[in-house]
Amino acid sequence: MSDVKTVIWVHADNLNPHSQPFKLAAGAPALFVFDDALLQAWGITLKRIVFMYECLLELPVTIRRGDVLEELTRFVAEHDALRVLTSYSPSPRHAAICAALRQRLPRVRLEVLSEAPFVRAQQVDLKRFSRYWQAVKGEALTRTS
Repeated sequence: MSDVKTVIWVHADNLNPHSQPFKLAAGAPALFVFDDALLQAWGITLKRIVFMYECLLELPVTIRRGDVLEELTRFVAEHDALRVLTSYSPSPRHAAICAALRQRLPRVRLEVLSEAPFVRAQQVDLKRFSRYWQAVKGEALTRTS
């Protein structure tokens, strides 16, 4: 499978350089798109954007801004890819982009890979990191073997 031209789609729900897509396709071109519509709709602050950007600087990824589907389609074409790897997200927006990508590029195989959860939080407000952190910090800071 490694001979199939592959690109990695990185999204804000998994900025982990050790995620499944990076493990399965080490060295493949990777893309992250700052989603203009989502940033505006959710009122994402500059502070959070800077945090995400600093995380992205630690990844082997091309960073773009705009419409995710358009930029991802362009990236796939630029790399003549036949496979896109991405991490699972519970976001309905992510699911919609996946469905649209499959429809737009039927010859390209999109693989959405599951990851082991970092923490098991129930019904947490993901728009505010501080609320998320309050709900998960006990589990997140517990030592594991």
